[in-house]
Amino acid sequence: MLEQTIFFDTLRQGLWVAVIIALPILTAALLSGVTVGLFQALTSIQEMTLTFVPKLLAIVVVFWLTMGFMVQTLVSFFQNQIIPLIIGG
Repeated sequence: MLEQTIFFDTLRQGLWVAVIIALPILTAALLSGVTVGLFQALTSIQEMTLTFVPKLLAIVVVFWLTMGFMVQTLVSFFQNQIIPLIIGG
């Protein structure tokens, strides 16, 4: 049976991996949102698609660029943490 310390340590590491994986995408969304918001405030253009499209494009580009890093991080987490727990080691 899984002890509490092992469970909470694995949960903590899983949450940390999730934060590390999400950080590039969230940073791109934040930076593009602030940039477009500043542009809208300076030019008084209040178009709804102007905020959505650049943010979506930035997220897709960053996701495409960091996909290898994300997969590698998840695979190493599963190989080092989850699979040994399932096997019983």
